[in-house]
Order: sequence, then C-alpha cells, then structure tokens
Amino acid sequence: MSAETSVRDETTADGRAVSLGLVVAVVLVAANLRATLTGVGPLLPAIERGSGLSPQWSGLLTTLPLLTFAATSPLVGRISHRLGTSRLLVLSLIVLAAGTVLRSLPSVALLFVGTVILSAAIACGNVLLPAVIRRSVPGHRIGAVSGLYVTVMGLVAAVSSGVSVPLAQALPGGWRTSLAWGAVLIVLALAVWIPRMRGDTAQGGPAAPRGATPWRSWLAWQVSLFMGLQSLAFYVTIAWLPSILVHEGVSAAEAGWMLFFYQVVGLLSSGFLPLLTRGRHDQRWAAVAASASIGAGFVVLLVSPQLALVSCVLLGLGGGACLVLALTFQSHRAGSTAQAPALAGMAQSIGYLVAAAGPLLLGILHDRTGGWSVPLIVVICLCVPMVAAGFGAGRDVQIKDPHSS
Repeated sequence: MSAETSVRDETTADGRAVSLGLVVAVVLVAANLRATLTGVGPLLPAIERGSGLSPQWSGLLTTLPLLTFAATSPLVGRISHRLGTSRLLVLSLIVLAAGTVLRSLPSVALLFVGTVILSAAIACGNVLLPAVIRRSVPGHRIGAVSGLYVTVMGLVAAVSSGVSVPLAQALPGGWRTSLAWGAVLIVLALAVWIPRMRGDTAQGGPAAPRGATPWRSWLAWQVSLFMGLQSLAFYVTIAWLPSILVHEGVSAAEAGWMLFFYQVVGLLSSGFLPLLTRGRHDQRWAAVAASASIGAGFVVLLVSPQLALVSCVLLGLGGGACLVLALTFQSHRAGSTAQAPALAGMAQSIGYLVAAAGPLLLGILHDRTGGWSVPLIVVICLCVPMVAAGFGAGRDVQIKDPHSS
C-alpha cells in the first residue's frame, strides 16, 4: 500500500487567518535558533587563548550542536505529545537560557556541557516550529510564514556572528560574556510564549494518537535527504569557503566579507522565495532549481575561483531557497497535525547527521590531497542526489497517516 496521499487534511488551519500574535511568537522562537551558535566561530581564537583548547577540541565544540540536533530531534515529537507543543516550547526556552548561562561560566567542562544543553533545547525549537505552522497556519500561507522565520533566523544569526567580537572587547568578562548575550532574546520569547500555554494540553489518549515516525515512507526519506544535503552544503560553505578563497590568493579579510555576502544573498533568497511560490503546493521545480544553483556555485568555485562573487551569489540564492523549502516540506508533507513533529524529527535527525559529516569529510579530503579540487568535486556530486530528493519531496502529496480515516 502506498505511504503517500494527495488528499489534503481539511481539518487543518486552512480556514483560519494567521494572527499577528502567532507570527510574532514564531519569529521570536526563530530568533533564538541560531543566535547562540553563530557567535562562537568568530570567538574561537579568543576561546582557545582563554581556555587552552586545542584546535581539535575547538572543532568538536563547533560540531557538538549538529550531533546534539541529530540525537535529540527524534525524541521531540514524543515529548510534545505528552506535554503539549506550547509547554514544550516554553520548557525548551528555559533550558536554552540555562545552557547559555552555563556555557559562559569560567569552566572548560561547562563550556561543553552548556553547549550540549542549549543545542538540545534548540533542537526542540527546530522540530516544533514546522509542527506549529502545520497546525496553526492555512496551507497557502505555510511557505510565507516558513520563509519569514527562516529570514529572521538567518538575520539574527548574521548579527550574532558580527557583534560577538565587538561585545567581547567592550564588555567585562570578554568572550564569556559575549557568549551569553543571546539570553536577552530568550527572555523576549518567553514573555510571548508563557501566555500561550493556556489551553495547551498534553495530546495523549485515544482521541489524539501520536504520529509515528514514518521510517517506511519513501516521501519522508526524500524530505529527510533533502534536508540533510542542503544542510551539508550550507555548513561546508560556512566552514571552508574562506579557506578555499585564501588558498586561491584572496586575503583573509576579503574572504570573510565574501562569506558575509553569501549569507546576505541567502537571506534575500529565503525572503523572496515565498512570494515566487505563493499558492503553489507543487514545489518540485523550485527545489530542482535551488539545488542546481548550489551545484553551479560550487562548479564556479572549482573551475573559476576568481569569480568568487558569482559563486557566492549562486550558493546564496540556492542555499536560502533550499532551507525554506526543506522546512516547508516538513509541514506540507505531513499527513496530519499529529504527524508533523514526527516527520520534522526524522528529517532533522537525519539531516544534521549528514550535515555534521560534511565539513569533516571535506577537511579530511583536503588534508589527504593538499588542495580543494577533490573536496569540491565531491560536494558537486552530492548536489545530484539533492536535486533528486528535492524533486521527490516537492511533489504535491502527503505521507499517509495510519490514524487518518
């Protein structure tokens, strides 16, 4: 029997308007999903000097969030079913605040422990936001709301990476204080979400079966693989683009600005994609075009590194669009509101495992070959299955929910 259906769940929020309060609540959670992570990279030299960490341990510090995402994501749907979505979001924000404070205390052990704790909390938000959108937003607005929260998430992430060093230089406590500045955003999100807990009940009982993780659905695997491969491309670019450009003779400062430019283009792409796909439930060709743009960006970087600006434009256009699509698929392709957290958990668990392997794999290939040609060829080849997964995940079908009638 097919694990997919083209019949939409008419019991979703398709008949409701999107409230401003909901949009603000979603955006404030989104603002907290990257801010505490992206500020670490620019601070790594100061962290190494201040804590005595070796480059290997610093590499582990930056990889820990992805590994924690992968380990935590499959559990979120089950916990949400027991506690309720709003309650779990509030709890995750509280845990995020605790992890952020712990990480900034004067202890190397707490630096790592705090990173794991805050990453587990962020994983909850990563999984729950597509589920909240699936439950509360009309189907034709899902892409727009997803695009908005991806844009805010990226904007705050870029700001965090930009202000982390100046804050470390200006505030008492240096890099430790800078690591904790994101707690301000957490307090704002809590102020909005605590009132939304009223009426949010656990979903247990026979009337509200928990959505099972759709491991046997090929559509779910396509959504998961697309999530993983586009994440791999993003984290590879973030980790290695400056090194590739410096290897080609670009100054370190110029390479840093190229990375910033790439992120700005990605923000513009994620903001405009919902306008281009408004009202379209079939997103196959958007996924194909965005994936192909990423592949083309890596090809330009391989054959004409002097055209790095063109490469950054192509990578940013494709990367921003792919992230919006990957998150939209997690909402659109679920067969019911109960299944949405399960699908998001599966997609993000697999996705972040794949993403964590990408930078490490390219680093190993670079060390073995002494150049960037082989690593770039490998990433270009991986864009082919990303195109295929995007084409499959973009179809206007849904995973069959065994509990639906």
